[in-house]
Amino acid sequence: MAKPKITRIKAGESGKVATAKKPKKAADKPAKVEKNEKVTKVAKPAKVAEKAEKPAKISEEKGAKKPFILARPFVYLGRYLRDSWREIRQVRWPNRKATWKMVIAVLVYTALFVVIISLLDMFFTWLFSLIIK
Repeated sequence: MAKPKITRIKAGESGKVATAKKPKKAADKPAKVEKNEKVTKVAKPAKVAEKAEKPAKISEEKGAKKPFILARPFVYLGRYLRDSWREIRQVRWPNRKATWKMVIAVLVYTALFVVIISLLDMFFTWLFSLIIK
């Protein structure tokens, strides 16, 4: 059984399948496809993306009824909290070992910069004391 031909679509093509330019000379014409060769069609990414999208909720549609003016802050706060909770659930949290490695790295870099800034401070204090005297 023959493997199907896979056509790659690059990101810069923005949903269009790459097409060959029209040949100017007879030598530049593309070779004819043999009867035994299979030509596969490539699904357009835009159509695939449309199928993958979930239908919009009624409250988020353009024609949705806006809440009463005094209730709007509470509605917006509720939406914010709901959306924030959805984002937090999608986060891949590090395990305990990775967390401690990152904490130690932050402490080491902080200590390093404290030393560097302290040395610069002492140097400039010494320099200005020489200039002023």
